[in-house]
Amino acid sequence: MSLIVQKYGGSSVANADRIKNVCRRLAAARDKGNDVVCVVSAMGDTTDDLIELAHQVTSHPDDREMDVLLSTGEIVSSTLLAMGLRGMGYSAVSLSGAQAGIRTDTAHSRARIHSIDPVRVRKELQAGKIVIVAGFQGITRDMDVTTLGRGGSDTTAVALAAALKADSCEIYTDVEGVYTTDPRIVPEARKLDEIGYEEMLELAYHGAKVMHPRAVELGSVYGIPILVASSFTDAPGTLIHGGTAMEIRNKVSGIAHDANIAKITVIGVPDRPGIAAALFEPLANAGISVDTIVQNASVNKITDLTFTVARGDLDKTVNLVKDVAESLGAKDIVTDTTLGKVSIVGAGMQSGAGYAGRMFKALYQGGINIELITTSEIRITCIIAESRLLDAVRILHKAFDLEKP
Repeated sequence: MSLIVQKYGGSSVANADRIKNVCRRLAAARDKGNDVVCVVSAMGDTTDDLIELAHQVTSHPDDREMDVLLSTGEIVSSTLLAMGLRGMGYSAVSLSGAQAGIRTDTAHSRARIHSIDPVRVRKELQAGKIVIVAGFQGITRDMDVTTLGRGGSDTTAVALAAALKADSCEIYTDVEGVYTTDPRIVPEARKLDEIGYEEMLELAYHGAKVMHPRAVELGSVYGIPILVASSFTDAPGTLIHGGTAMEIRNKVSGIAHDANIAKITVIGVPDRPGIAAALFEPLANAGISVDTIVQNASVNKITDLTFTVARGDLDKTVNLVKDVAESLGAKDIVTDTTLGKVSIVGAGMQSGAGYAGRMFKALYQGGINIELITTSEIRITCIIAESRLLDAVRILHKAFDLEKP
């Protein structure tokens, strides 16, 4: 008997009919003799609706209470799934993140999982039940409810699969797998049969919405293969795993894009040891992720330091950096929220040549100016005007022939 962890996103449980569809899928997996654990997101736009409601009540909702509020979305969908399965004659039970043994740190709205003690989950499985776990949430040592941030249900599913030593982890959503880019932007985008953890992590971190980066990272660390597929069809999905075929490693795998960035430039910073640490340490302590960092060449021991953060973190970042910058003698802080980033990702970049030149030439021929460039061994990212972001995705997808197998 195999143990399967399945995760269903918000669109998969958006209404009663879709919940019944998920119930049938879970029942089918159980009928094949599998032990089944299901992690579920909140129904449809429930999380957004709850956030809007909270801000109608107060302009500054408390972080702790906000997590308690948002966790209820997943509780609703998990209980409805359990009810549906029981109505079909299957034994099922819903569990909150706390009941499932998910322990986190105390960072409300962006908590990280410290450990999972799935004693209750195993007990219910041994009793022959399909176990439905509310995703996106956990509990602290002091018994406070926390949420894991957007996409946290993916992380819950992979973490549970690792803790339970599951045979597979299956992520079901409203797309049929991982594509070379967003098919809504490029209709010719091609679904990948498989992709490596490293490539998927780069795509997810730099804008691909199909998987949360933390979930991919957990899969890589614990060696959990992850299937991404549609909950609405039986089409084969995309397998994310450790080893991919040689032919996949010899070219660019996909294009990611993200409009959710803001650029910050600290002007006139003294060029001496410890300056970067002084600027970025407060951001790290505040849980703000810094992406692209570029330091201009020093002139008379004075330089400009530019970096990007998520737009939602802009005000907080400026407030944290402002005092430090003033104490360092910086002349000014300038921000820009009109930019986006586009990335090409492919394991073949580690040993191949010409990818950067091909990317830059394609953007140049498309009349797209590059503001900043950042790279890893398997990724090249360009910061460009947000107004040209979708054009860049289409141009690069064609330039690298990603529509071709």
